[in-house]
Amino acid sequence: MDLDTVRTFVAAADAGRFQEAAAELAITQQAVSKRIAALERDLGVRLFTRTPRGAGLTIDGQAFLPHARDLLRVAERAVASVRTGSRPLRVDVLTSRSAQSGLMRGFHRAHPDIELDVMMLFDVETAVAALRSGAIDASFRAVAVPGRPLPDDIESVRVLDEPLQLLTGPAHALAGARAVTVAQLTGHRIWMPGIVPGTEWAAYYEDLVAAFGLTIEATGPNFGSDALLDTIADTPALATFMGGQTRLVWPAGHGLRRIPVTDPTPVYPHSLLWHRDNPHPALAILRAHLAATATGHDDAGTWTPDWVVPR
Repeated sequence: MDLDTVRTFVAAADAGRFQEAAAELAITQQAVSKRIAALERDLGVRLFTRTPRGAGLTIDGQAFLPHARDLLRVAERAVASVRTGSRPLRVDVLTSRSAQSGLMRGFHRAHPDIELDVMMLFDVETAVAALRSGAIDASFRAVAVPGRPLPDDIESVRVLDEPLQLLTGPAHALAGARAVTVAQLTGHRIWMPGIVPGTEWAAYYEDLVAAFGLTIEATGPNFGSDALLDTIADTPALATFMGGQTRLVWPAGHGLRRIPVTDPTPVYPHSLLWHRDNPHPALAILRAHLAATATGHDDAGTWTPDWVVPR
């Protein structure tokens, strides 16, 4: 059903005269008559009775009018949902407790007037497809995973290098250390059940293992961070890696330790991705905010995989 004819019908019903409806719509009276006639043909009923004094709704016209108004309201909402600047900025983060989520909380505090939709997509291919389709405006990812170059229409900028920390229970052999070197981790079992083969974070940890001869186990189901913390607290032989800016809360009785890793410090590279033709005005504000708050990259004494884009 053509929305212009529905809009013309509502205008004529409200005005009671085709001439006044034509003036409101900035079209000719003849065009109003043609649109109403076309709508009546489509519906198979008469919507107006014409008299010298104007146009009155028939019984069918009265029945159709509230539905016509609903159609126009739905159309307006549909347009508003995608109109630049009138919909929330849609940003993909990995998890709600991640450093990426923390970056978006900082942005929201700095710009509380900007509406946000924060979502969590699983892998980089899904995120890139969503950026290209317009389903999201930005995504935080590690760039660029081997064998997965970004399409030419996807831009990226590195916004945060997050140091890894070792998380242990109170009885672990390294629990009392103020800091541990990467070399000291050799031979210790680091358990990370959230690593999924084929993801960018799996590629990161594969290179970390290869570079320093570490032992990272991804066995067993991933029941989430709370279950991971319970296991680490109760198992002296296990430790895990956590991002230094990952937000975690655990019971006081767990006695968990977060220990800096040094010599070198492995850092996880977070980049912001977006489509180069995305016109959402809040996207430029987000990029400027992240540029102003970004820390240094590739600092002395840190490590990232060779495939990480150095910018």
